[in-house]
Amino acid sequence: MLRHLGKPIRTVLHWQLAATAAMTIAAALLAGAQTAVSAAAGGSVSVVAGLASAFVASRSDAKSAGEILFGALRAEAVKLGIAVLLLWLVLANYAEVVVGVFVAAFIVTMLIFAMAFFVREY
Repeated sequence: MLRHLGKPIRTVLHWQLAATAAMTIAAALLAGAQTAVSAAAGGSVSVVAGLASAFVASRSDAKSAGEILFGALRAEAVKLGIAVLLLWLVLANYAEVVVGVFVAAFIVTMLIFAMAFFVREY
């Protein structure tokens, strides 16, 4: 499923999943189940938003610099929209969320997604 995505995107998605798993395990060991679920939810919001953005970007067949820029902005808008929607859904529907851990996991995994710029294609 992810094979048609570029290596940088696949790499950072793997990093995001690993970071989410590590934060979830650490939260479970240090603070219990509710904190672990909050960490997993925060990381998952970022991973889902990143996947949606990558799919939107990969569907573009841009041929000019303007089309490439428009495609990148569209993918970023999709990522932002989905992230905001999912953040709201979790905060509105999960009463036991540990907000600090949830937001921290989200921010860490979003920053990891930004590292795709530094991953080489080869």
